[in-house]
Amino acid sequence: MEKASHSHRAPIRVFIVDDHDLVRSGLKQHLGLHPDLEVIGEAATAVSAVARMLTTPPDVAVIDVNLPDGDGIEVCREVRAARPEVACLILTSYADDEAVAQAVQAGAAGYVLKQVHGSDLARCIRKAAAGEPLLDPRAAQRIRGGAHHDHGEPSLATLTIQERRILELLATGMTNREIGAELALAEKTVKNYVSNLLGKMGMERRSEAAAFAGRLAERRAHHRHRDDSHLDPIRY
Repeated sequence: MEKASHSHRAPIRVFIVDDHDLVRSGLKQHLGLHPDLEVIGEAATAVSAVARMLTTPPDVAVIDVNLPDGDGIEVCREVRAARPEVACLILTSYADDEAVAQAVQAGAAGYVLKQVHGSDLARCIRKAAAGEPLLDPRAAQRIRGGAHHDHGEPSLATLTIQERRILELLATGMTNREIGAELALAEKTVKNYVSNLLGKMGMERRSEAAAFAGRLAERRAHHRHRDDSHLDPIRY
């Protein structure tokens, strides 16, 4: 086992977000072998992860990119908006340039494959907690300073989890009143959310947002199929 470099300090508090029970159990078991790392919580959904981390913020969050009600990049963005001191590591079974760009824009400290060895993951957590970059600084700066549109499409980088949820419901053809009933929000509140997300995405009509959300859902379904088909447990 890698020797802890700061055993005299308080343990690094880690929060795990993954919808697979076995992955969470494996991570907790492995990280428990490192005296300088302490798992203080876990969650299987985006909503519960954000709520728990805002209440009891960890030093480092290890977050799966695909979650039942959103994705890890959304969780990272939401948590860091309120708790910028929390370092987020995005965990996934595969990597691509678009996902890395989204992770950097969301303020993630790093992007780690599930195939990573357990000792390497512990090392990444330590680096993230220390504020050390886990991505090439020049590449990260280029991504942060790049355009806010990918492949000519609007970016979701500035949308909150609630705005993204409303965007998904727009794609189903729901009215503001129906969305309000679904999310327990006032119709006027939903209208404000819709106006905000349209402004952030540079759109004028909700039909544009609905069409874009439909394309996004198809893309996410494709990526989820790829992720599940390549699922490979972390090797300890």
